[in-house]
Amino acid sequence: MRSSRAPLHLWGALALVVFSSTVLAADGIRITPLVREGHVLVSFDVPNGFTDDVREAIYSGLRTTVTYTVELRAEATIWIDRKIATVVIGNTVQYDNLSRRHNISRTVDGRLEDTRVTDDEVEVREWLTRLEKLPLFKTSQLEPNREYYVRVYARARPRTGALPWPFEGSLSGQSKFTFIR
Repeated sequence: MRSSRAPLHLWGALALVVFSSTVLAADGIRITPLVREGHVLVSFDVPNGFTDDVREAIYSGLRTTVTYTVELRAEATIWIDRKIATVVIGNTVQYDNLSRRHNISRTVDGRLEDTRVTDDEVEVREWLTRLEKLPLFKTSQLEPNREYYVRVYARARPRTGALPWPFEGSLSGQSKFTFIR
């Protein structure tokens, strides 16, 4: 009888951890899709993303990367929602202890899009946690008068925190919009 209860307690604890992670993730990323000039422009913000652990990792000289996986999806009434496109954005910070400057860079689907050098921590925080009106998807892939949503997954490296994989280091959120031509 004791062996049949153990799996139930384990599943209950696992469900509690998954539910807690989901609740935290719901407030973790604010996403705003905007359709303009043939593109879906995506803005998002992770207001609590620049934690003390992330700051410590950066100032220790570790190369710190926040990877955002952005998906454009169409809702389906009967089956699984259809993924239309995916873009992977990598925001990286490398702090140089000698010059006291941050080297920051952004890649989109593996292509280097931007690189800068700064000594301003506020700029580094914004770089890692906020993106403004990036033209990530073409509207030629969309059907008029249909509802879509943008889903964003965020993952930081190096990983920090007390929870073991797969529950640490990732957030997600989504935002709906209707494409009207």
